[in-house]
Amino acid sequence: MTVTVLVPTPLQKYTNNKDKVECTSSNIAELFDTLEQSCPGIKNRLCDEEGKPRRFVNLYVNNEDIRFLQGTNTALKDGDEVSIISAVAGG
Repeated sequence: MTVTVLVPTPLQKYTNNKDKVECTSSNIAELFDTLEQSCPGIKNRLCDEEGKPRRFVNLYVNNEDIRFLQGTNTALKDGDEVSIISAVAGG
């Protein structure tokens, strides 16, 4: 299943400055591994040591937050769009 991953600017150094990457994955956990194969170093920025999304990274599948779906077990289907949103803080 081919999905489109929307990559935020801070992570585009891992994707050869591309803001979109096409991947074939059946769920979010598999997507992390697929991204790592084509974009070495990106998985460490997205996941902790247990393979869970880092607390400052939000992931959406077709505008639905995976925290309210099945987390990293959220199924992906052909044509889905996965958005990676980096949390921003400041003051």
